[in-house]
Amino acid sequence: MAVKRKLSKAAAVSAPPKAVVSATKIALEGVDKLIHEPVRLGALCALAGVERLSFVELKRLLSTTDGNLSVHLRRLEEAAYLTCEKSFRGRLPHTTYCLTDAGRAALEAYVNHMEALVRHANRVFKAR
Repeated sequence: MAVKRKLSKAAAVSAPPKAVVSATKIALEGVDKLIHEPVRLGALCALAGVERLSFVELKRLLSTTDGNLSVHLRRLEEAAYLTCEKSFRGRLPHTTYCLTDAGRAALEAYVNHMEALVRHANRVFKAR
């Protein structure tokens, strides 16, 4: 039978180490929650490497449904992170997306923030 230990009040409410508090602040502050969602992050990363991608190409790359992708792309478009161009090829609709300068800057800031978080986490792990 396991013995239950009762933590002293001091142990229960002791402050976490400064490194933990710092890592938590870095993780929570400055993260662009709009970009942080995996489908939106994937779309921005895919568009960062090319001039434009069609809806069908993004759907295939991200392995998602039409409805799910369209909602995420609309959110990015509303934030002015990408532009949408609709046309027809013959009688079929053709939609393409391009990353805007604002979207590229936001993605770069997001990546820099994540890199800082990883560097900090590595310092915390090495200190243990």
